[in-house]
Amino acid sequence: MYSGAKPEIFRLANYHRKNLTDAEKILWNCLRKFRNEGFVFRKQHPVVFFIADFYCHKLILFIEVDGDYHLELSQYCYDENRSAELERYGIKVLRFKNEEIINRIDKVLSEIKNSIGQLSSPSPLGEGDRRG
Repeated sequence: MYSGAKPEIFRLANYHRKNLTDAEKILWNCLRKFRNEGFVFRKQHPVVFFIADFYCHKLILFIEVDGDYHLELSQYCYDENRSAELERYGIKVLRFKNEEIINRIDKVLSEIKNSIGQLSSPSPLGEGDRRG
């Protein structure tokens, strides 16, 4: 899934990887535990022409951590369009606010576990993979 990522995207991802926000650090410490279940998450991972805060290739899952600036109208619209574009690629996107991660991590992890269960389950009636 590195396909299409330009060198500047890799440089930016590397910078962000070394400078996680507090909420991203909390979530990263939790996501690393899913490795024992066979789900490897990568932090600040280039995918196509985007950088995922966290990405699991096996599940084709983006997890985004949104700070306060994501509440600004222009950023909110960008995020909505970005999520729609990613979903056109067959990538599932979960978004969480910093406050959710810092104050309600159990709820966040429950939602992530639920998505993992849905994405890792075979399609009903042999309908093929979820990317259609």
